[in-house]
Amino acid sequence: MHVFLIGGTGLLGSAAAQLFLERGHKVRSVALPPLPAGAPIPPEMELTFGNYLDMSDQELLALLEGCDCFVFAAGVDERVEFPPPVYEAYERFNIQPLQRLLPLAKQAGVTRTVVLGSYFSYFAKEFPEMELTRKHPYIRSRIAQEETALSFADERMSVAVLELPYIFGTQPGRRPVWTILIEQLSNMPGGVTMYPKGGTTMLTVRQTAQCIVGAAEKNTGGNAYPIGVYNLRWDDFLAIVHSAMGQPERKIIHIAKWMFRMYGKGMRKKTAAANIEMGIDPVGLADIMCMNTFIDREWAVDLGVTEDDIKSAIFDSAKLSVDAFSGKQDLLEMKAT
Repeated sequence: MHVFLIGGTGLLGSAAAQLFLERGHKVRSVALPPLPAGAPIPPEMELTFGNYLDMSDQELLALLEGCDCFVFAAGVDERVEFPPPVYEAYERFNIQPLQRLLPLAKQAGVTRTVVLGSYFSYFAKEFPEMELTRKHPYIRSRIAQEETALSFADERMSVAVLELPYIFGTQPGRRPVWTILIEQLSNMPGGVTMYPKGGTTMLTVRQTAQCIVGAAEKNTGGNAYPIGVYNLRWDDFLAIVHSAMGQPERKIIHIAKWMFRMYGKGMRKKTAAANIEMGIDPVGLADIMCMNTFIDREWAVDLGVTEDDIKSAIFDSAKLSVDAFSGKQDLLEMKAT
């Protein structure tokens, strides 16, 4: 295959590009400069620097020319802050690009598409009684993104949406998203971690790349794949993070759901005062954090995912996040693209 990948220099995109190349495929990508210092960007990848959102249809068609597969590994998640209404930002970066790019991909003769989505979509469909799309603009936008992508699946082009969970691994030179967690833990009083009971599913960067390439090679029709490999309780996850922080004996105090909601109300006021609307409502987040958002690994395995060292991936992510939070390393931030 000849793959066109938006976001080929990012943490996930670069890992997928490397795996595509190792399997004998060709990769062309467009990404924002600069490159993270020391990042292992595959030299065989045909790379164009620029913002695809600013490119004309003709420029995008030129990049798509001769490609069999299109991978959308861009957009923003709930951790990028925007003024209200935040849903408009998600439309601009996650939904509208697909409404424009997928018709162009079809016009160029692309027959396979892979879109990186969120596991929140899976839980919104699995537990409609939780009303996740009503409470959380980000989750509502991910459902809309998924529906948009799958609407283009037909006999001419297959579409796979990967409902991705927590992902661990590092890219030299790039600030990990988990720096936010390190900041939160470092600011908790008394040197203890206050966290709810519950847990989540997760996987490594390498396994995410396997999912992307596997979906590109194997998917037929239009399908959303719930992705998860390792289901960890928060306590087990935090024990690894504490070790990376140099605090292996740090105590965890479990907080009840009502306490989490109280904290969420405070966050609502704080962000509103800063003219920020959160994609995940901090009060409604209590329902999610206090449950086990676990996913069976069967879908990931079907796409070709193999075992990896999740504990080392968590440790490395947390350790680089500690360095980022303490200012020990000058790292590139996440960008809205």
